Amino acid sequence: MNYELSPIGTIHTPYRKYAPYQPVETEKEDFFVEVKEEYAEGLKALEKFRYIYLLFYMDRQKKPVSMTVEPPWADGLEVGLFASRSPVRPNPIGLSIVQLLRIEGNRLYTSGLDALDGTPLLDIKPYIRELDSKDNANYGWLDDLEDREHLMLHIRGIPHE
Repeated sequence: MNYELSPIGTIHTPYRKYAPYQPVETEKEDFFVEVKEEYAEGLKALEKFRYIYLLFYMDRQKKPVSMTVEPPWADGLEVGLFASRSPVRPNPIGLSIVQLLRIEGNRLYTSGLDALDGTPLLDIKPYIRELDSKDNANYGWLDDLEDREHLMLHIRGIPHE
């Protein structure tokens, strides 16, 4: 079966060729999502949320999909694709949690976002603390790495020595 999805808007970022692996919340550039006019009414009361989920179609992802990957900065460790956050997936759907800074008309201004400029937006959902934050979440295979804290700095895009 095939399914058809239609974008509800477009993501705008400073990234033209490469985007970070994860959103960098402290990024100082302009990031915004422009929702198509026919969906603008759906933004009502969204400004009351501090964080939102953005689901998007990684339309320029052309690399071949492999069921095993070597995550960056993991010293050659190989894991299954679904145990990774690789952007190269059978269905190139991106998911980011970003801070919603403000809404002006049909534009949502956000914190840093890990998508290329012009990426098609598929959906927006509010992030709700008690539903979306799991206190007993763990780090999976990342716990097996000798320098997990250093790796987490890379993943989160935090400059360091």
